[in-house]
Formats: sequence, C-alpha cells, structure tokens
Amino acid sequence: LVVTTPQQAAAEVAERAGAIALQTRQKILGVVENMSWLELPDGTRMEPFGSGGGAKVAERLTRAVGAPVELLGQVPLETALREGGDAGEPVVLSAPDSPSGSALRAIAEKLAVRRRGLAGMSLGIDTTRHT
Repeated sequence: LVVTTPQQAAAEVAERAGAIALQTRQKILGVVENMSWLELPDGTRMEPFGSGGGAKVAERLTRAVGAPVELLGQVPLETALREGGDAGEPVVLSAPDSPSGSALRAIAEKLAVRRRGLAGMSLGIDTTRHT
C-alpha cells in the first residue's frame, strides 16, 4: 500500500515510495489517502491539507505500472481516530461507525476480496536444466 495525504509535497514523496517499490519488484495494491478532510459540526468538510493527493498518486503510479493502481479510499481526520490510536485500539473496533472507522473498513473490504494473480509468482520450474 502507498499511503499519502492530500498535500502535494506528501503526494510526491508517496509517488517516489511507489517507484522504489516497483524497482524492488513489489506489487502495489493501491493508494490510501489519510487526513483527507475534517468534518465540521455543521456537516461541512474542511480540507486543511488540500485535496487530490491520493488521486494524483494513483494516477501517476497507474502510468508507471502500466496497469490500474486504485485509490482505495480516503480517511478523514477525526478525534475518534486519534483516541483509538492513543489507546492502542483500532478505530474500526472502538468506533466502527465513525467516518474514519467506516473508511478504513471499506478499504479493508476492498483488499480482502482481491485475488492474488499468478503474475510475478515463481512456478518452481527451472528451464535451464535438462534431465
């Protein structure tokens, strides 16, 4: 997974991390954008770190890989997420219906249903030796 925030600078670092993963023959499962927005008491969203970083990273990695790299989800900032982290309890357990808990659960569900393909896997066949 490549994790970024909406900020341009963070997106550039995440893109470089993805490029390093590709150079070391790691498979990129997708992109997660953290701290995407802060939901205000009146229901509006404030984007203190800007927007679009996760989508930009997914788009650029898609071009680099030559296959779709999905933006798996965006996780909002909220008190429940921080409190769960401080307490050592994942927000998906401590506040599963919170915006961040719901976002993380949706990301996990996307990852859980992905089947691993055979591309890049060793088949245990040696074509250089003849018996």
